Amino acid sequence: MPSSPKLKHLYLMKILLDKTDPQNPMTVPEIIDDLALYGIEAKRRAIYDDLNVLRVFGMDIKKVKSKTVGYFVASRQFALPELKLLVDAVQSSRLITSIKTDQLIQKLASLTSVTQAKQLQRQVFVAGRARTPNESVYDNVDAIYAAINDGKKITFQYFDYDLQKNRIYRKGGGLYQASPLAMLWNDDKYYLIAHCDEHNEIRHYRVDRMCNVTVLDAEARVIEGFDISEYEKHTFGMYRGELIRADLRFEVSLINVILDKFGWDVTLKPAETGWFEITVDVSVSLVFLGWMFQLGKSAVIKGPAKLVDAMRWHLSENMEIYSRR
Repeated sequence: MPSSPKLKHLYLMKILLDKTDPQNPMTVPEIIDDLALYGIEAKRRAIYDDLNVLRVFGMDIKKVKSKTVGYFVASRQFALPELKLLVDAVQSSRLITSIKTDQLIQKLASLTSVTQAKQLQRQVFVAGRARTPNESVYDNVDAIYAAINDGKKITFQYFDYDLQKNRIYRKGGGLYQASPLAMLWNDDKYYLIAHCDEHNEIRHYRVDRMCNVTVLDAEARVIEGFDISEYEKHTFGMYRGELIRADLRFEVSLINVILDKFGWDVTLKPAETGWFEITVDVSVSLVFLGWMFQLGKSAVIKGPAKLVDAMRWHLSENMEIYSRR
């Protein structure tokens, strides 16, 4: 059945977006043939006027001359390198399930030509990457952000996994009620930071271990002076626990590692040949001590004595465990 002539410009736009790019222009006869597939008859002279209408509308349509004259979409909302970055980000995220990953990539591919879309069928390999099996995580994120924006409380269920990888709901499946404060991305995981009504304190919850998130009509509790960056430092980073001023020494081969961990504001002080020192706030915790241990002989705690003793104690405890095996 022939399509309405009023749809001609829409189908012409679709054809150009789907099939053309700088390396793949279309001639006017090819455009006419494709329009015919949609039941639209078009004349060569009219196509030139139609292309101009789309240019006035805002499409960046260019003409290229070789043996024939072709037309193509020169620029789009997303350039191909930008789409490649987005595809890589989707594929490398453990938050996104395999099914959802394929769906998102297909949607991203629809933002460029069919030919260029083939370049988006790439695979990012991330060592040890395990994806969440929780398909409701996307609805969770959407509901939580809606509650934060509207200043409302939420309820949800929270679960762990047993040895058979079945869900074990905390509180016997009972509902948590909380005032969401912020969302935090840490170690490739989403966390909800919220004021928990039951415990009357700020807590965090793995979003991929939440389900049945519901936004309530009740107004969320306002926490004056809450600083998400400080919460992140003391809860997720190596600052968990009692803060202490530490003097640390590293081999110069670790300069990049130190800048990544402590930021560009840290002062690097030259020490003996091949070494440098820094003075930073850390905590007497396994998080920090474990980080130092993984750097081996290239990292040394100079002081204070309390921090040095903590490292000695944890090393001796582990030596005792493995000496009995």
